[in-house]
Amino acid sequence: MTTYPIDTAPEGSRPALAALRGALGLVPNLAATMANAPSLISTFVAAFGQFGGTRFTDAERQVLLLSNAVTNRCAWAVAFHSTVALAHGAPADAVEAIRRRELPDDPRLAALSATTRALIDKRGHLDEGDVKTFTAGGFDEVQLLDVITGLAISTMANYTGNVADPPLDPPFRAQAWNDGY
Repeated sequence: MTTYPIDTAPEGSRPALAALRGALGLVPNLAATMANAPSLISTFVAAFGQFGGTRFTDAERQVLLLSNAVTNRCAWAVAFHSTVALAHGAPADAVEAIRRRELPDDPRLAALSATTRALIDKRGHLDEGDVKTFTAGGFDEVQLLDVITGLAISTMANYTGNVADPPLDPPFRAQAWNDGY
């Protein structure tokens, strides 16, 4: 699939790409690939913007998104979210644990990672124990709905990455990931 620079992207994709460039300082190749479908990139950018308004810290948001990327086996997104998680203060050992499909030692991050993985693995059918794991980590049930927002964002990005396999941008190459499958 084509990876578009802003000036040659479909007209309907340009505002979303410009917003990403403004927020990130670049248009990542995954987003430039999502630009093939203006509805996809526009929805993704709007949802991502709303996700920033949750009560999760920046590091927690990245732990959630990284957990989703690993669970969905999207190498591009794992590299991206590993890089951003570390930049936002997520502990390096937590990032490495998630990349190995393990839970972080930090109980709060472990609860967040376990819950997001359970939501994917169980297709949203959490049991009482899953919810208790989440709330025992210091989160409330309303934040569980914010996790679903993160899952929706990740689904768009991870599935695009898996289908289109865009090249990994230079800033994220140090965190390249092989899922071992």
